[in-house]
Amino acid sequence: MTTADSNLSPGLSVIVPVYNSQESLPLLVERLEPVLEATDQPYELILVNDGSLDKSWEVIGQLCARNSWVRGIDLMRNHGQHNALLCAIRAASYTTAVTIDDDLQNPPEEIPKLLEVLAAGNDVVYGTPESEQHGLLRDLASQITKMVLQGAMGASTARRVSAFRAFRTEIRRAFLDYKSPYVSIDVLLTWGTTKFSAITVHHEPRQIGRSNYTVRKLITHALNMMTGFSIMPLQLAGLLGFSFAVFGMAVLAYVLGRYIFSGEHVAGFAFLASIIAIFSGAQMFALGIIGEYLARMHVRSMERPAYTVRHSVGLPEPRMMNSDPTEISAGLP
Repeated sequence: MTTADSNLSPGLSVIVPVYNSQESLPLLVERLEPVLEATDQPYELILVNDGSLDKSWEVIGQLCARNSWVRGIDLMRNHGQHNALLCAIRAASYTTAVTIDDDLQNPPEEIPKLLEVLAAGNDVVYGTPESEQHGLLRDLASQITKMVLQGAMGASTARRVSAFRAFRTEIRRAFLDYKSPYVSIDVLLTWGTTKFSAITVHHEPRQIGRSNYTVRKLITHALNMMTGFSIMPLQLAGLLGFSFAVFGMAVLAYVLGRYIFSGEHVAGFAFLASIIAIFSGAQMFALGIIGEYLARMHVRSMERPAYTVRHSVGLPEPRMMNSDPTEISAGLP
């Protein structure tokens, strides 16, 4: 970035998307405070309640009341983890941002490791778990998602991406006007920089509650990235069409050659039906990919916002209102 973000001050903004985490939030704040204090710079914690069904927003309000460095944002509905992150990134006050989950599987004590690598000349640093603490299906879905992300991002560190990341907040200028409901923070970060890095960090088993990021949600996120931030599926459809055109020409050459050299026809309804089914399936697959892109164009034409804010606590109103016209800034209910 050539110029600094005029809204930013030197310091550290920690961003946490919150969903049904009323029990883990107090412990998270308790463990974060000594870590952030040790950085010897101004800091803040932004907790974004992403439409939780429990009392997470009440807990956030209590934490804000007891800690002047804790801010709260309450979204009007569940928009998704990355949408909540986008909201908080736009509201951040300091030059460095760290995103971390609310389940304490990424220990807050590992944050200094990310900041050290970031200070070495990188713009984005990921904390990659030394070993995943999820089930087999969840781990498999996570790996598939990262493979898709590598194609969408075009960055060598994509296979080491995680929700535990540190980056220079000024990168947000690259996606300041982004309004689509389909959000991938990792892809958006590539719009502003190519200086990515990753380090291995400790990963702890989840102690409270259960993960809200299911296999289905990971697969949906992967599909969103493929069709929302990449033309790879369209290229695949083109390649598929070309391959089957070559295959069709080969079949035609076989049928004509057999008739010319041996005088025999290729007999059987099964052969003809199989060829028709194969080509029809390929056509429907390609049409499905094109239809998915058209559907996303339709959704974007409706200008559906990435998120809407119901309340905010501890954040200046001008910053909240300037970041997105769909936000409603207010105090506690």
